[in-house]
Amino acid sequence: MKIAVDGMGGDFAPEAIVAGTVEAACLNGGTELVLVGDDARLQQALSRLKAPHPIAVHHASEVIEMQEHPAAAVRRKRDASVSVAVALVKEGKADAVVTAGNTGAAMAVAAMKMGRIPGIERPGIASPIPTVSGKLSILVDAGANVDCEPKNLVQYAIMGSVYAEKVLHIESPRIGLLNIGEENTKGNEMTKATYNLLEGSGLNFIGNIEGKDICLGTADVIVCDGFVGNVVLKVGEGVAQFVIELLKRFIKDSPFYRRGVYKLGILLLYPALKYLRRTIDYSEYGGAPLLGVDGVCIISHGRSDAKAIANAIKIARETAETGVIPAIKEHLGSLKI
Repeated sequence: MKIAVDGMGGDFAPEAIVAGTVEAACLNGGTELVLVGDDARLQQALSRLKAPHPIAVHHASEVIEMQEHPAAAVRRKRDASVSVAVALVKEGKADAVVTAGNTGAAMAVAAMKMGRIPGIERPGIASPIPTVSGKLSILVDAGANVDCEPKNLVQYAIMGSVYAEKVLHIESPRIGLLNIGEENTKGNEMTKATYNLLEGSGLNFIGNIEGKDICLGTADVIVCDGFVGNVVLKVGEGVAQFVIELLKRFIKDSPFYRRGVYKLGILLLYPALKYLRRTIDYSEYGGAPLLGVDGVCIISHGRSDAKAIANAIKIARETAETGVIPAIKEHLGSLKI
């Protein structure tokens, strides 16, 4: 198993990317890792860390910055690190790619070089969502396509179902259509048409779900267009940060804390608070697979730290090892859509 890592993508590249790759090497001794990007900078970052296994470096002379227009940058920068990393998968020199760089560029390069799975018109980002049960749900699409047709959402449901079954080990995943009400008469024309298609698809479709159901674990796979999905993710990130900051401020500003009254309580609550932070921390989940391209591409948050990159590499390995791509192809041929 060999995984290509875009060493120059992300807000904290290359240092955080290299550190995460080294961390992944410590955890996964049987996985070959290849850092793609500026050879001198990557080697310098590697020299400061002690990797338990050799990590290869594949030179790429250009970087697509986060603020650049994706399509234009991909055309102009043919030797960009993300393009070279994806090309390694296309050429069979790597089994998966991980990038925390420009998301639009990653999607464009993956679609162009890997190609789409036959039967999939628009790839979608499958983002992990923590739930109160402690298990993960998957939201598709988390931002790849802001304008969708009903058939695109059905394709997201198929791919999300396969991913949930193969990687999350959920038998017969429950599919929920994100809507403004549970009744099948609710929503706009797109969601109404999608509901009818999903009902006859042969998938384990449980109907419409509302925003309040997302983190309750009502559905294992949540389907929506990329505009709605991205808003859901960003609101979730904001709420998580709000809760953490509110707790910090309340404890710090309380006169009871200064008198030492709260300190014992905080000590007792520490395991629960630690669990809360870990549950809502995106770095715990690493990255989101771009489902629909004919290869394994994991897209990580632009602010990914070393832990996030190490976890993204873990997800990339699991996605490749469990045969998600062949399974999606098989399901597309057997389901009624």
